[in-house]
Amino acid sequence: MPNDINSEINRRRTFAIISHPDAGKTTLTEKLLLYGGAINLAGSVKGKATARHAVSDWMEIEKQRGISVTSSVLQFEYDGFCINILDTPGHQDFSEDTYRTLMAADSAVMVIDAAKGVEPQTRKLFKVCVMRHIPIFTFINKMDRDANDTFDLLDDIEKELGIATCPVNWPIGSGKNFKGVYDRTGRAVNLYYDTQKGTKEGETHIIGLDDADALRAEIGDAAYQKLVDEIELLDGASAEFDLDTVRAGNLTPVFFGSALTNFGVEIFLKHFLEMTTTPLARKSDAGIIDPTEHDFSAFVFKIQANMNKAHRDRLAFMRICSGRYDAQMEVKHVQSGKVMRLSQPQTIMADDRKILTEAYAGDIIGVFDPGIFSIGDTIACPKDEFRYEGIPTFAPEHFARVRQLDTMKRKQFVKGVTQIAQEGAIQIFKEIGSGLEEVIVGVVGVLQFDVLKYRLENEYNVEIKLEPLPYEYIRWIQNYNEVDVPRLTGTSDMKKVSDLKDRPLLLFVNEWSIGMTMERNEGLVLSEFGSAE
Repeated sequence: MPNDINSEINRRRTFAIISHPDAGKTTLTEKLLLYGGAINLAGSVKGKATARHAVSDWMEIEKQRGISVTSSVLQFEYDGFCINILDTPGHQDFSEDTYRTLMAADSAVMVIDAAKGVEPQTRKLFKVCVMRHIPIFTFINKMDRDANDTFDLLDDIEKELGIATCPVNWPIGSGKNFKGVYDRTGRAVNLYYDTQKGTKEGETHIIGLDDADALRAEIGDAAYQKLVDEIELLDGASAEFDLDTVRAGNLTPVFFGSALTNFGVEIFLKHFLEMTTTPLARKSDAGIIDPTEHDFSAFVFKIQANMNKAHRDRLAFMRICSGRYDAQMEVKHVQSGKVMRLSQPQTIMADDRKILTEAYAGDIIGVFDPGIFSIGDTIACPKDEFRYEGIPTFAPEHFARVRQLDTMKRKQFVKGVTQIAQEGAIQIFKEIGSGLEEVIVGVVGVLQFDVLKYRLENEYNVEIKLEPLPYEYIRWIQNYNEVDVPRLTGTSDMKKVSDLKDRPLLLFVNEWSIGMTMERNEGLVLSEFGSAE
């Protein structure tokens, strides 16, 4: 592969930002975009200043509720790097979308609220990173507010998440007493001034640790002495920085700052870009695919309908895993064997789009989907046959029967639930042998029901009624080709359904019914996850 392609791939950095809701993830994302010159004012989107929303939140319901419910893809340039940020929903009801997004990332930035420490959602998302051995970088945010003891915060991360920590810098006070951060590598203090909110400008003043008099004059005797004592303790107790251990996902570098006032963000960005990796090789059924030694290939990790209300379109988001993509090239959709040109390839900045002529391994592109792509599909050069590892389906935990109120709108109803289900946000099931006139919807989090209802009404002009069902457990029948599904005998609380791909599943109210059903049907193999195919 030519050197210019290699150098383009090697300057890519693709990472996801994960956090508990309200930890400041979206604010941090915006400040990173400021440094890349991608936006000029945080919270800005095109339109009236009074209608400002986070640039990474584009769906109408997100703007109304102030939460991120879908993952956004944002690309910008900084200091010679081409950076792809995957901004994920913080709310646990959308953890499945976050999981799929993490499949497309090479590393993750975990944002933690300094006053709250590790929260339940952080724990859940972290486990996904561990499953994938993704390098994790920690940004402890909101130091401009009163925070927990710093050693306690590190202890919390190590105990709750089971990963060693290595502070790259160290905070001096918090809240009204927040003076700045000590850079452990440069042995100097970056002093904190309340910079203009929403801009990247702001005074920075650096004083070496050895210049004790100047430092005492700036931060006071008590803060200086506390800092010296903490550094001594830190140097003796904390894990040593080791880049290989970081990249193996066993050590997290920790940074402190305030995304809102923009302190510590650029320090973090510079260190992060030095530590994180170029696009990583990916597993396929034909072995490991190297990003620089293989021709173009990609996989679909997200599908989103109606991103542009005017066009009622549907985009498939792909992570390019190897080589260079050219808008004129023919590619193969491996699952169907169809050779084609990708339609309207584009990069996305929230709801702003830019049609692209080329892209490289590490980049995320959106392409127009006429309805052929599914999550987990592989796209490659026409000569290639390999498939990337699939993305498993999570088991829903909440179920409801969905009825359309106007039977005349059956066509819109079927189209709406099918398209939204293909995005992976919800799963739809039908009773075996019946059509889609009446469907059962399964979701990981109950807030997804609200999103479904809202989107069907606003995007497809269909009103629905949701009736909660008592089922809490779902199992896919792994060996459905070997069993007579209609004749399976289960318990009274069991229901037989099929998914969009006509694979049979069983729903249960009680967990004990699962074991009972397996006992009554010898040879039956059940699974908590849908296969990736």
